[in-house]
Amino acid sequence: MTDKEIFEEIQATAEELRADRRFLHAHAEVGFALRETKAFICARLQEMGYAPKTVGRSGVLATINGDFTFPTAKRVLLRADADALPILEKSSEPFRCKRGNMHACGHDLHTATLLGAARFLKAHERELAGEVRLLFQPAEEILEGAKACIEDGVTKGVDGAFALHVAVDTPLKTGTLLLPPSGVSAPAADYFTIEVKGKGCHGSAPQNGVDALSVASYILLALQEIPARELSPAQPAVLTVGKMLGGEAGNAIAQTASLQGTLRAFDGEVRARIKKRLREIASGVAQSFRAKAKISFGGGCPTLVNDGGMVAFTKEIFGDRAVSVQDMGAGFAARNGGSEDFAYISHEVPSVMIALAAGAREQGYKYPLHHPKVRFDEDALVYGAYAYATFAYRALQKNG
Repeated sequence: MTDKEIFEEIQATAEELRADRRFLHAHAEVGFALRETKAFICARLQEMGYAPKTVGRSGVLATINGDFTFPTAKRVLLRADADALPILEKSSEPFRCKRGNMHACGHDLHTATLLGAARFLKAHERELAGEVRLLFQPAEEILEGAKACIEDGVTKGVDGAFALHVAVDTPLKTGTLLLPPSGVSAPAADYFTIEVKGKGCHGSAPQNGVDALSVASYILLALQEIPARELSPAQPAVLTVGKMLGGEAGNAIAQTASLQGTLRAFDGEVRARIKKRLREIASGVAQSFRAKAKISFGGGCPTLVNDGGMVAFTKEIFGDRAVSVQDMGAGFAARNGGSEDFAYISHEVPSVMIALAAGAREQGYKYPLHHPKVRFDEDALVYGAYAYATFAYRALQKNG
């Protein structure tokens, strides 16, 4: 099939793509708790002739079995994340979610477009030399879903993996495919909690206590010195404390306090060094004020690595429909601080993750991802389904 034929066949299903996306958006669910989302995905796949199965606790895996007797037979994985965020939606969309969750990161578009690609690939199953695995992944926002799916074997025997992520509030025309450079394109991430223990007492007699809230404040300020004074400008990293709690009453010295935050780093050694300094600074500052501090690390993910061969392949197959990050100029960041747990898959098999423009700033799509008013241009759905389908079709086509 020609590129034009693939695109036109998918374009003919635009209304189905739109309907799927709107159902998913209106019924947004978070983390691993994707009961309605999973049921919808499975029902749609079954209608297409698939036999979906559960992976990663609440994810869905469907498989297309092409001709493995063909000399160039391979296995490819197409991944879409399906979870939302615990954000109260404030957009003007008539199909906005009213349950306190929101697809503010566009995962509803990712899922709908992979369903669209699934429909196309099933119709052309006999033209494929090998296997396509369609992964609808849970819990990306908490950076735990990909790892859970890998533990269930989704990457075993896979030769290459592909994913996309929508982008809004950019100068890019809707439908533009943005290809990454090879190497690291998203940082490793870690979440941390620092628990400070002091000694509570009456606020009128502070000499009898150890103020945990005050100690936590000094720790917060000291942590700013890590990126400001301990890292080179050539070692980009982000350290953010976004939540601080302490005390029970306004007239009492706080016995306990806590800080919660995240760190992002593009280099594994820098990541390890920051975690080490977090422990040292929290403990040292607390001790200097007669308190104790304990730090724990929660979920996280490694760096997202785009394989050089996979990047070259996507550039070859998408041609004029795509632009490279390098072509966007110095004002367009090739890397930003947002992490992505497709990173776990990229450390298992050669992988590539592209961006899909889904709303230009000049067209009124002015809110960024994760904003309660963010909106997406649904015209991007056809291009997303085309991207997923084309990657798998070109990778496995018998005459390729």
